[in-house]
Amino acid sequence: MKNIFKILPLAALLATASCKKVLEVEPQQSIDAATALQNDQDVNSAVVGCYALMGGGALYGTNFLMLPDLQGSESYCSWRGTFQSFRQVASKTMTRDNAEASRTWIAAYRAINNANIVLANLGKVNDAALRTQLEGEALFIRGILHFELVRLYGLPYDPATSNSQLGVVIKTTAATDEAAASEKIARSTVAQVYARVLTDLNTAVTKLPDDNGTRADKYTALAFLSRVYLQMGNYAAARDAANEVIASGAYELAPIPLIPFTNKNTAESIWEIQQNEQNNAGQANDGMATFFASKPGIGRADVRMNTSFISSFYESFDFRRRDWYYVGTGARPGNTYCFKWNAFEQNLPVIRIAEMYLTRAECNLRLSTNVGDTPANDLDLIRSRSNASSIAVPVLADILNERVRELAFEGLRIHDIKRLKTATGSFAWNDNKLVFPIPQREVDASVGVIVQNPGY
Repeated sequence: MKNIFKILPLAALLATASCKKVLEVEPQQSIDAATALQNDQDVNSAVVGCYALMGGGALYGTNFLMLPDLQGSESYCSWRGTFQSFRQVASKTMTRDNAEASRTWIAAYRAINNANIVLANLGKVNDAALRTQLEGEALFIRGILHFELVRLYGLPYDPATSNSQLGVVIKTTAATDEAAASEKIARSTVAQVYARVLTDLNTAVTKLPDDNGTRADKYTALAFLSRVYLQMGNYAAARDAANEVIASGAYELAPIPLIPFTNKNTAESIWEIQQNEQNNAGQANDGMATFFASKPGIGRADVRMNTSFISSFYESFDFRRRDWYYVGTGARPGNTYCFKWNAFEQNLPVIRIAEMYLTRAECNLRLSTNVGDTPANDLDLIRSRSNASSIAVPVLADILNERVRELAFEGLRIHDIKRLKTATGSFAWNDNKLVFPIPQREVDASVGVIVQNPGY
């Protein structure tokens, strides 16, 4: 079971590493990262700080999980809250100063920079095994964040083209002073960003141990590689990465689908954000339970499930229909809400073994192969544990529909719409309105270096 510790951000961690007396502190807001990391413990703490940043509301604590579902909300869910920034995402009316687009960009590059600081300071780690592990973790973090960014801020990857459309800024060097932090770098193409992501994640696989306790390991990186390859339409590579995760034997489906969302550290979860009552993504303006739950004292009930989506569970005895969706009794009562996100202190699964089975099934079916197992057997594993009937000879639509049902509200909706080249409402898969704006402050400050997306 892999989960992320929610702890102090890197700046605070580096500050605590200082041995200076109060009167000797230089007039800076934080200690220079270039000099703060001095030994194994410092660099390891910096990696933990990266995980903490990723667990914040701007990244995997809320936005990476919620915004992709809001963007693909037609016939799926609806936003009923008062936050205009989220409403703009759901209605595809974002402006160039949208708060969610801005804070996600800023937080992601902050975490990427911290990962680059770790990579720049690996020479200070004396323990060879630890040095290799920390290098793998930093590359993993840098890789998945560039992947999340390019999917949100660039037009979709299309295997039929050269993907020369603008993606995001690739950052592979550490900014440890004001001059470096102020340097503006042009956006790379989508093809170049994906190439960087693949390099980082494939290298991370070779550096990370098979088991890294509560942190990212080899199979965490492989699971994300499977996502990347699937997004690119590289079905053989996506299948093989998913199959390696499954074949590891490190993960298994829970007996019923509710368990990974009501219990922490289950064998089904490949990677998750760890939270508790004192330390979570937020109980007011952030947090998955904040926006999805409608229970007495828990949740704003801002994300409502559409009737048509609930009806897609056409078998009333499907455990997912029974357990994952309920009529709210808290805020905005009487409507249907998602029980996956049910408590402020719950852990947040980011990637589950169920996804790997569905990816392997889809890719095997597309390629007419049976690597690992048959598409029918993989699909049946998902459906049978949910008490849904078997499909003896599944077609592609059966597997794709199962992805929608099984992985709902886990941050995959708009990304699947884009890779499958379907539509969400009246918006085509490659509509400019499905691309986030680059924060306008970045565009203004770069004086022509960073180009804004069309329509903003």
